[in-house]
Amino acid sequence: MPTQDRTPPLVSLVAGGVAGGVEAIATYPFEFAKTRVQLRTQSGASSSKNPFLVVTQVVRNEGVRALYKAKDGVRFLSFDAIKKAFADPETGAMSPLRNLLAGMCTGVVASTFAVTPTERIKTALIDDARNAKRFRSSFHAVRLIYQEYGFMGMYHGYAGTTLKQAGATAFRMGTYNILKDFEKSRKIEQNTFTNFANGAVAGTVTTYATQPADTLKTRSQGAKGASTIDAFRSILADDGIKGFWRGTIMRLGRTVFSGGILFTVYEQVAALLQP
Repeated sequence: MPTQDRTPPLVSLVAGGVAGGVEAIATYPFEFAKTRVQLRTQSGASSSKNPFLVVTQVVRNEGVRALYKAKDGVRFLSFDAIKKAFADPETGAMSPLRNLLAGMCTGVVASTFAVTPTERIKTALIDDARNAKRFRSSFHAVRLIYQEYGFMGMYHGYAGTTLKQAGATAFRMGTYNILKDFEKSRKIEQNTFTNFANGAVAGTVTTYATQPADTLKTRSQGAKGASTIDAFRSILADDGIKGFWRGTIMRLGRTVFSGGILFTVYEQVAALLQP
């Protein structure tokens, strides 16, 4: 989130990129475990719901590198630009609804230009490592997917990803800004603690609101790919309605910390770079 209303685009891009990198390194194992649980298991195979057990098994069987075998600059840059377009033309203020709408538009932009292709590769690699083990690296996965499905193979799961990104960015950015504006109106000091707490609350709200879209996205983006409708049917067939919230606790383990880390680092780096 911008430390001021007029955060320069380059500052948003650099600060968002640094924040995303720190957050990814610190919390990605939870994302890996969540994705493994959401993917369809082989017939009769059980899947642990304990993220630490999933991570431990992967490290034991596949090594630490497997956890990281697999954008935030784009998201923050887009949000800062779109936020200005949604601001009140006279006062420049952002109401809660305007914050949410700006976040939704940012999610669509991020999904189209960055998130869907990268999530497709990440999910395909995680899925492939369980069974076929065809992909030797990210670049090899891209090459095979392109050969077998064409360019649009990189956009399997676009609908689910866009729903998730639009919702997640709206709730995460919107909640954070609403909390931040409320605190400023009450003259509550903005520091590392408040940044982290606001980010953690935003992460919690985001997880419960967007988990169905996240599960749908993951099923669509497995190694073989699937249409959104096929993914929807497979989730219902396997677990019923509750299956759409599969992996919630694991994702919550990441989003609570990632929200706090992401916004705290962003605010600190933006403050350092602000001219």
